[in-house]
Amino acid sequence: MAVAAEEAQFHVLAVDDSLIDRKLIERLLKSSSSCQVTTVDSGSKALQMLGLREDEESTSPVPADKNIEVNLVMTDYCMPGMTGYDLLKKIKGSSSLKNIPVVIMSSENVPSRTTRCLEGGAEEFFLKPIKLSDMTRLTPYLPKGKLQDQQRESSNDNNYSNKSKDFCLRRQGRDSPVIA
Repeated sequence: MAVAAEEAQFHVLAVDDSLIDRKLIERLLKSSSSCQVTTVDSGSKALQMLGLREDEESTSPVPADKNIEVNLVMTDYCMPGMTGYDLLKKIKGSSSLKNIPVVIMSSENVPSRTTRCLEGGAEEFFLKPIKLSDMTRLTPYLPKGKLQDQQRESSNDNNYSNKSKDFCLRRQGRDSPVIA
């Protein structure tokens, strides 16, 4: 029972100005892990949720009326008002929030943007639309559970498949393929 309670407490804040993208992110996270997901449509609302004011630089959060700790932030890069990069900088610039992993998402594949976000402290950069397969890249940031079980099963399937190929090749009198 304690494990279920811990998993239920893991909280992802998804920030995107597109309702469709927010719903997609929420559905993918809930189907791939047992996270609680809160969605907001702007960087300023995300800052409120995190207990920061938009005009704050690197101070501690303002006491908020929240009883849920946010453990991961997923944010769109292009949003009106505050970009996902701006939100990332606010989070990483806060002494009490800087350890929260941040994932940036964008529908535009701009390498300089990706580099800028990763160098600015983002843990991952996803291209939209987000897919279920992208969720496996979140494994290091999510609690142990369904997502890691799925990844382990996938790995076991691949190992079984490779062992089967090796066995078939040996039966045919050939060595296993060597990959350089």
